[in-house]
Amino acid sequence: MIEFRAHGKLFVAGEYAVVEPGQPSVLIALDRAITARVSEGHGSGSVHSEEYGHLPLTWTRAEDGLALDREHHPYDYVMATIDLVEKLRAERGIAPRFHDLRIQSQLDDASGRKFGLGSSAAVTVATVGALDRFYGLGLSQRDRFRVALLATIRVNPRASGGDLAASTFGGWLRYSAPDRERLAGLLADRRVGAILDDADAWSGFDVQRLPAPADLRLLVGWTGSPASTTKLVSVVREHRNGSYQAFLDESRACVDDLTTGLQAGDAEQTLDALRRARVLLQRLGASVGSQIETERLATLCDVVEHAGGAAKPSGAGGGDCGIALVPAETDLTAIHRAWEAHDIRHLSVAVQAPEGDLDD
Repeated sequence: MIEFRAHGKLFVAGEYAVVEPGQPSVLIALDRAITARVSEGHGSGSVHSEEYGHLPLTWTRAEDGLALDREHHPYDYVMATIDLVEKLRAERGIAPRFHDLRIQSQLDDASGRKFGLGSSAAVTVATVGALDRFYGLGLSQRDRFRVALLATIRVNPRASGGDLAASTFGGWLRYSAPDRERLAGLLADRRVGAILDDADAWSGFDVQRLPAPADLRLLVGWTGSPASTTKLVSVVREHRNGSYQAFLDESRACVDDLTTGLQAGDAEQTLDALRRARVLLQRLGASVGSQIETERLATLCDVVEHAGGAAKPSGAGGGDCGIALVPAETDLTAIHRAWEAHDIRHLSVAVQAPEGDLDD
């Protein structure tokens, strides 16, 4: 049995802007994970996950790729990943094998409620890692990320890949995305291995480690309102106007200041950048007529700011999670109680330690 774990994520700053190639963001990887376990299969392959129901998805090979039993859940991200890895395996002359893939998640609660912690990304990264070991592909950490992003854009072409980066590399990260439209075009007529090796294809992609804030504590609250990132990002893209470039410029400046604050260990600069990031999302939502900061997310943030910290929606907003940083001496119990009074659930999560060397 081969096992590979991939962690969930939260955006700290730069969401929405990060969908544009080269635009920076800051993310954290969380200590909640998805585990993919692979074992030898016989006659067909299968994917099992309690998250998607009790019956497995089964697959075999056809001349033009994988043949799926679509009677059950399509498992789009998982199957796109398996198909892409199969192409890479064939390119490298490795003999085909069937495998059974079992997926277990810590990113939802026992009732199956989703917290917006990047389960689609984590399952993609976990599947890449497990199949890399199964076939002995010897992928570097950066190539595992690249394979995961190529698989993801086959399902969601607008995905920034920030969640994949957090899940792959761990810790605090500054991330910017490559041009996914260009990558999608390359996928149509080039070998997977050739795309992985083409530096120009990944222009705009950058990932840097950032230090965790020494004098600030991380808090995460869930507002109980699941949001569709894809739909919210589409709304923003459809309403891009003359102010959009100004939003991108301000977002970059905000991320730059947050990066500097973290690198210098400057708590006040870090908190100020997070507060500015919140205002930026409020203004973006108002300009496109979309409620990025819901009433409950606003309450979550206001409670934290009243206590001397900084908070904002994490990711696309519209519900799901808010992220906060507060001075180390802050009374966390008071914040938790105030959140509880407004049906905001404190999530017991921490930042996952960095994974591997970014230079490999």
